[in-house]
Amino acid sequence: MRSLNSWTFLLIAGLLEICWAIGLKYSEGFTRFWPTAGTLAAMAASIGCLAQALKTIPVGTGYAIWTGIGAAGTAILGMVLFAESASTIKVLSLLCIVLGVIGLKGSS
Repeated sequence: MRSLNSWTFLLIAGLLEICWAIGLKYSEGFTRFWPTAGTLAAMAASIGCLAQALKTIPVGTGYAIWTGIGAAGTAILGMVLFAESASTIKVLSLLCIVLGVIGLKGSS
């Protein structure tokens, strides 16, 4: 059961990483108060959840999954929210990240 909790913390940490990365865009270089406050709160919560997850998950696996979730999720939301390019190579590269995260989870 403890292991399941660690993976839940890691998933939440990854989702919060997406939140703070997108929040950086909305904070406009930390010049807008509420987006900045939300971004900083998401950063702190993400690191806190990651720290909890790494109590039982190996650091290399946990960190790679955390950044993978954040990178893929942020790139996808960038395409949706900010009309960033969605070229074939970009989408295939994101698929590789997702497959890598799944592979790391499966190997743990």
